[in-house]
Amino acid sequence: MEERPQHPHRPRHALAAALIGPLVGSLIGTAACGAQAERTPLTQPSTDALSSGAPSSSTPADESAAKRDPLPAPDVKIPSGAADLAAALKRTTAALNKAVDAWTKAGAAKPPEDVVLLALHQQRIYRYAARHPTTAAKAFARLPSALSAQAKDNTSAIRELLALARPIKPSATFKTQPPRPAAELLGHFKKAERRFGVEWEVLAAVMFAETKFGRVKSASHAGAQGPMQFMPATWKAYGLGGDIQDPRDAVMAAANYLKATGAPRNYQRALHAYNPSQAYVNAILLHARQIKRDPRNYYVYYNWQVFVLTTAGERRLTGP
Repeated sequence: MEERPQHPHRPRHALAAALIGPLVGSLIGTAACGAQAERTPLTQPSTDALSSGAPSSSTPADESAAKRDPLPAPDVKIPSGAADLAAALKRTTAALNKAVDAWTKAGAAKPPEDVVLLALHQQRIYRYAARHPTTAAKAFARLPSALSAQAKDNTSAIRELLALARPIKPSATFKTQPPRPAAELLGHFKKAERRFGVEWEVLAAVMFAETKFGRVKSASHAGAQGPMQFMPATWKAYGLGGDIQDPRDAVMAAANYLKATGAPRNYQRALHAYNPSQAYVNAILLHARQIKRDPRNYYVYYNWQVFVLTTAGERRLTGP
């Protein structure tokens, strides 16, 4: 992974700036992460990864909805023309917002199939747009102002992290796992905000960038661990005696660290201390802004999957 100066009290988040989770699509450098037997090969998602999104079986309501408006296949081709790209993004986002509303209203722990597939399709549209800026600019000009602003933020965040990305070897492997329920994680973010004053949207954006809400279980090659990717020495100073792998403890520690380094007064400074890259800081703040504008975006990002960029091309590690 990309080498950066070490700091005894700074988490070294090469995995985050690398893990493209929603954003970028690669790990920055080599992937000597995790030598455990249950690692996920880049060429094939693990069973755990595949089970992290869609439910085990469809309901009559799901089947009825599919008949009315077929859901996008996981790897369906993304439109290359500006008009078609804009139409696909508008249609997908509208359907996704409705699906998220139904999911959160129902109070189900696992996201339903329509949320999983629509979120993946939206993510893939944005990733395509990030790599084709001229087409994206023409497409976004056709969108309503609110969706256009969202699209610009998402693609800008992806581009920021892509600027840091370095392709890894196709033989590299990573441990993946299903994330904890979105509502459970939201509770941790909000509790940390009440205790430390660090906005929950920023904390959510950090976990999103670092490990895709805990989907990535591997430590970074430098040894950063857990869903918020702390170095052991930093964890000792800011971990509040908790478990580095526990999402609740990790969120509390991250809020503690960000508060100590300048948040909420100066998020730029605090996030730069968390990961010394302006591109990383920009990406976190862009995603946090989108969650603030519409809390449904938290649930959308929760369903974006883990992508990595290899020397043989892009690979998706989790999802349907």
